[in-house]
Amino acid sequence: MKLQNWIESHWYAAAPGPLNKLLCLEKLYLKQLEKRRQAYSTGKKASWRAPVPVIIVGNISVGGSGKSPVVASLARYLQRQGYQPGIISRGYGSKAKSYPFRVEQDSNPQEAGDEPLMLARQTQLPVAIDPKRPRAAQLLIEEGCDLLIADDGLQHLALQRDIELVVIDGARGLGNGHCLPVGPLREPPQRLQTVDWVLCQGELQHPLDIEPIHYHLEQTAWRRGDGLWQSALPFNPGQEVHALAGIGNPQRFFDQLTAQGLEVTPHPLPDHARMSAATLNLPGDQPIIMTAKDAVKLQPWLNQRHWIVEVEARLPEDFLKALSQKLK
Repeated sequence: MKLQNWIESHWYAAAPGPLNKLLCLEKLYLKQLEKRRQAYSTGKKASWRAPVPVIIVGNISVGGSGKSPVVASLARYLQRQGYQPGIISRGYGSKAKSYPFRVEQDSNPQEAGDEPLMLARQTQLPVAIDPKRPRAAQLLIEEGCDLLIADDGLQHLALQRDIELVVIDGARGLGNGHCLPVGPLREPPQRLQTVDWVLCQGELQHPLDIEPIHYHLEQTAWRRGDGLWQSALPFNPGQEVHALAGIGNPQRFFDQLTAQGLEVTPHPLPDHARMSAATLNLPGDQPIIMTAKDAVKLQPWLNQRHWIVEVEARLPEDFLKALSQKLK
């Protein structure tokens, strides 16, 4: 975590600082990126086009930017429009015995991966994972899905797509603007000019060359570890709580809890961190608050001390109507 924090402090600074020494590696990375893109565009590498529309919800930076809540909201919206959507993912960190793997609501999180399992439970829609995404897509099409939403996969060119959405964390933006390893970007900033829409979670702290569509995450419920649900904050102002988060930007989660008047002791973990009963072994008897993504891995050990914050991405109606029209 110390090394990760040091790297990210320079990735998300105005300038790379000591990481400038790696500029030669960034040039090599960009060269390989272009070579790979050319291979797919010329047919040297095979890509597969699905017989149904494919929407990619991705990003151009390393780590989380709030993609999964956008995927869930889009899937629910498109289902209401009459589609039968399915969700596909690489399943980062999953250890399934074979692929493609069909994620069920009672799947083992170690086999399914945390985000795919969370999406299956939140949307109750078909979800499949496979490092080779076309195989996951084929599985869901065989089940009757007439539209596919890919959670991440912007850079997975083996799967052709009809619509590309890029999600950006407004607080972090594009960091120092450099690609790996000098900066956090998987593709240059110019890539944003080629996608259909750029969605920004929260207010953009650093300007972009393109005007994004802003959305926000709304807390929809508090779920206690023993199954109790309630809509209102279950704590009084000034309540001391533990907060743990194994997501792309844990500080955003901690700040949201602090903004609600809670005295937060933060416990940041790496994105997709493995968790066990020991993860919940925190001092004192203060409540432990976590994200829905972390809760899927900790569910067997949750009780009345634990609370999960359920959130939903509130997407602008104008954007949703434009998306529907493009699909038609």
